[in-house]
Amino acid sequence: MADAMFLVPLAVLLSAAALAAFIWNLSDGQYEDLDGAAERVLYDDRDHPDGRPRPPADRP
Repeated sequence: MADAMFLVPLAVLLSAAALAAFIWNLSDGQYEDLDGAAERVLYDDRDHPDGRPRPPADRP
């Protein structure tokens, strides 16, 4: 019984923290461009997605 009195509030606290982090990510725009990262893999590292070459400072 004593374990439940410790674990239940801990679970509620962790769930609230996870929900707060999710809502913060939603409001911050984290999930707006879901296709960008998937398409970025297809491009050569030397070029921008629109075909323009990168400036020399951006090249590895």
